[in-house]
Amino acid sequence: MSESVAVTGGNGRLGQHVLEHLSSEGDRTVNLSRGEREEGHSDAYVETDLLATGDVYGALAKSDADAVVHLGTVPTPDHAPGHRTYESNVMTTYHVLEAAGELGIDTVALASSFSAIGGGFEPAPITVDYLPVDEAHRLTPSNPYAMGKQALEVAADGFARRGEAAPDTITSLRFPWVVDDDLARETFVEADRTLAGSRASETFHTQRNTLYAYVHASDAVRLVEAAVSASHDGHERVWVSAPDTSAETPSAELAAELYPDAEYRGPAADDGNPYAALVDTTKAERLFDWEPTWSWRELV
Repeated sequence: MSESVAVTGGNGRLGQHVLEHLSSEGDRTVNLSRGEREEGHSDAYVETDLLATGDVYGALAKSDADAVVHLGTVPTPDHAPGHRTYESNVMTTYHVLEAAGELGIDTVALASSFSAIGGGFEPAPITVDYLPVDEAHRLTPSNPYAMGKQALEVAADGFARRGEAAPDTITSLRFPWVVDDDLARETFVEADRTLAGSRASETFHTQRNTLYAYVHASDAVRLVEAAVSASHDGHERVWVSAPDTSAETPSAELAAELYPDAEYRGPAADDGNPYAALVDTTKAERLFDWEPTWSWRELV
């Protein structure tokens, strides 16, 4: 049965892909954004300041939504002062969850991030106890963006304990770097993706601190769709990743060279998928019957 889905931040790169995909699947979509009016990717647009409680209540009520996908936060820590970035991640999530609960919207999917673990934009090397990382791995964020992502997940835990005054189903999706076709070609084609090439790159620290994780938009939007249709009770967090790393070096070697203190639990270099992701998506596969399929290796 088709649903009506409100998507915050629908003007963003991922937001546009989500709106287009949900529309193609027959859902009615509403873009909630305070940016330039953009209706080409959705059935309706409602201008919304997500940091204003009244705006969020009013926009969701006007949307008549069955579910909400919350993507509308500051995308990186270098876009605004730290307190604004943290506020964007945490308070917009609080407003969306509170309004959804009061309006009887049963399902909310939240854009968490790889950064919640304490990687991504951290200036220090990522803390890794074991690989691949899963939802049980400890979180050690320190920058405002990453702390905000951890905090929004904690807020979701709290709302899940409210019972009838909150959405029944809340999912935090820990997205890594999301690429579409154009960005994938720009990044992966004719680039040296070996460990040696990575070490020589200006982005080496970022690649190492994100465990060489990425996901294609086509896989990301399928998972969002599954989360919108989910019916699990309470709040669940799940890791998101492509089936492989972004490196042309076996994952066992990456682990040994770059994360020597971490226990490596992944495949050996001579196994069927020697480049398997260093992020474990088993929980997403179990909860949502979702499996990532797109690999950058298809391009090269």
